[in-house]
Amino acid sequence: MNFRYFVLGLLAQQPMSGYDIKRFLESLDWLIGSPSFGSVYPALHALLEEKLVTVNAVQNEDKPPRKVYSITEAGRRALEEWIVQSMEPGGSLKDFLMRLMLASNLSPTGLIGYLRQRRSQVADHCADLERVAGAQDEAIGLGQRLAFDYGLAAATAELDWLDRTLESLTR
Repeated sequence: MNFRYFVLGLLAQQPMSGYDIKRFLESLDWLIGSPSFGSVYPALHALLEEKLVTVNAVQNEDKPPRKVYSITEAGRRALEEWIVQSMEPGGSLKDFLMRLMLASNLSPTGLIGYLRQRRSQVADHCADLERVAGAQDEAIGLGQRLAFDYGLAAATAELDWLDRTLESLTR
């Protein structure tokens, strides 16, 4: 997933400084990982150069001014164009979750389509894992067997969540 679009999606929700974005991402470290300041600020700089965001200096008492970034109309259009694109096959769970966090930018139909696409990908992944695990002979190590079991359990749990969520959204 292009990290810049994730940053755009966050700025579509509210203006933020680079530090605010980094703190928000740190709060999600267990879920999506936490990009370094070295990835946040280059993304903001590139978005600024492309005129997808603006920056304003906000004065603070007894502190240097903060740079607060806001999405532009061009940024909103770019985000809308990106958000409706299909996910890449084999996308990671992190990419899925980052995009899911931006679901407020999707129409209800778009969200359902996105979740159905993810469900199809996870079902294919689950079938591949079952096929590979079934083809392994008894000589594989305990670690490999546990890794396959974990992968199947995680994929099955995600399929269950996707099914319940889709059922809820389509009512």
